[in-house]
Amino acid sequence: MKSIMRHSTFALFVVSLFLPTGASAVTIFSDSGANAAGITGTVDAFRAALGNPNNGNSPGPLAAGRREINWDGGGPPVIDGTAPVTPFTVFQNTRGATFTTPGTGLTQAAATGGLLSLDLINPQYATLFAPFSPNRLFAPIGSNVTQGVFSIPGTGGAVPAGVSGFGAVFSDVDLAGTTIQFFTGSGSVTLPVPTATGNQTFSFLGILLGPGEGLINRITITTGSVPLGPAESPTVDLVVMDDFLYGEPRAIPEPHALILLGGALLTLFAVRRRRSRD
Repeated sequence: MKSIMRHSTFALFVVSLFLPTGASAVTIFSDSGANAAGITGTVDAFRAALGNPNNGNSPGPLAAGRREINWDGGGPPVIDGTAPVTPFTVFQNTRGATFTTPGTGLTQAAATGGLLSLDLINPQYATLFAPFSPNRLFAPIGSNVTQGVFSIPGTGGAVPAGVSGFGAVFSDVDLAGTTIQFFTGSGSVTLPVPTATGNQTFSFLGILLGPGEGLINRITITTGSVPLGPAESPTVDLVVMDDFLYGEPRAIPEPHALILLGGALLTLFAVRRRRSRD
């Protein structure tokens, strides 16, 4: 059920909901498949749209490129999981992304194998989930909500930032209800992640804002219908995440700076108006 919506009726409706007045361009990348190959084309298209290069752990701000998180530990992908923690700051300084959950914490872990694997929560997960990039997945524990904010890489989260686009890979989205909520300075919109039939399937959702349309400053992801724990059933959908891809984080002016700028412009206008009367 592959689709890349460019300036479609639906995409334009989204624009009217949360982008600045006058904005006209947003691209939504949406895909699902029975295996990783089924969505790779759409993920690669999203990478290209975000821009090259992949800036990895390079300090910002950088003029172009993107950031990616695959949860796999760098070098030879690791398989051991990490204990749940919130806030999850592993990539806060290196890639400008901080994640939280109202639950116990967030973990990066394999579906099966190694320490703290997801199948230790429920043995069914060994055949339910699969990694898009081996070996580890990303999941909240004690909640099915993940929140993310952005900052300039290299600042330890001290300089808030926004991104031109954000997308994520999901494993085993069976039922409607998995979503990403994107926030800009003008509001927010919640988009559905596409479903796929079967186990160890993959879904992808990403959104890219055009030039001059503002920046995504935070996201909220809802995975499945309940937190990890129970077995899946026709009414219970369990979902985990894999690769995150997003535009190079760019600084967002602080509110007081905008107020000062507005005051300066009003003062300039008043001075010019006074001179025109003299």
